[in-house]
Amino acid sequence: MTTYSNTVRFAQTGDASVLQFVEEEVHQPGAGEVLIRVRAIGLNRAEIMMREGAYIEQPQLPSRLGYEAAGTVEAVGANVTGFQIGQRVSTVPAFSMSTHGVYGEYATVPAHAVAAAPENLSDQEATSVWMPMITAYGALVDIGQVSAGQTVVITAASSSVGVAAIQMAKMLGATVIATTRGPEKRAALLEAGADHVVETDNQSLTETVAQLTDGEGAHVIFDPIGGPILDDLAAIAAQGATIVEYGALDPRPTPYPLFAALQKGLKIIGYTLFEVTQDAEKLDVAKTFVLRGLQAGKLRPVIDKEFPFAEIQAAHRYMEAGQQVGKIVVTV
Repeated sequence: MTTYSNTVRFAQTGDASVLQFVEEEVHQPGAGEVLIRVRAIGLNRAEIMMREGAYIEQPQLPSRLGYEAAGTVEAVGANVTGFQIGQRVSTVPAFSMSTHGVYGEYATVPAHAVAAAPENLSDQEATSVWMPMITAYGALVDIGQVSAGQTVVITAASSSVGVAAIQMAKMLGATVIATTRGPEKRAALLEAGADHVVETDNQSLTETVAQLTDGEGAHVIFDPIGGPILDDLAAIAAQGATIVEYGALDPRPTPYPLFAALQKGLKIIGYTLFEVTQDAEKLDVAKTFVLRGLQAGKLRPVIDKEFPFAEIQAAHRYMEAGQQVGKIVVTV
């Protein structure tokens, strides 16, 4: 019997209205692939950028979309081992969204991008683990080498990656300074584990960080904003600090803070999680680290809001409004 899947595709770039449901036949997975019956989808800023045609991957129209899904194994292709039919799994972002995007009732993804779902997590929680936590791991552990006693600044900290980074930096023994624009998210960021919160619309970032660190500055800065804020981040950086840029929320040009970089010996690094997910050895180490943190209760997915699959456009608009603290999840 032929099975069909409601799948989200977009035939042109644009706002959330370009996302459309298409009924497609579900095919058996090819060699090295796994077919998943999707139960929950995690949303990411990368998907908005790709929908708009502004992501590092250009969509192949009509394009699929989506990196994070959790559900059960429906079928496995040739040369795939380690997965059982009916097993609960979630996806690791290590594939093209255009061809393997997971916004659908069924999704086919490469086997290397599938992980067993942690047993103690729901589907909604399982889909909220790998993208934010591996992104934070690559920046704070692999690049930043955060250690106990250091100060870490996390900007735009209310995203799912920001919340994961707060938890991970605390797990590593650091003092965390989180930034947000206004007072609305202060309590949630403190609850997530931040030691201090700077409201950048109401407080000077440079003055506040200087006060909080007795003038030393931050040892690692994790920033998805870019643009002119990089000057301020260089100003609050400690001698020899590392600034990790992993996004471009601010579309304005990003000036390079040359003199601060020279004076302080700063390392300013562009980064995406694919540096981890596309390296099998690094990915195994990252997954072990994350699972250990989950089991110890030091890492935990934080879900802000859930939407039904039929409201995928509304879910995208909610993310664009920037109201969330943690992960936005779509249930299928």
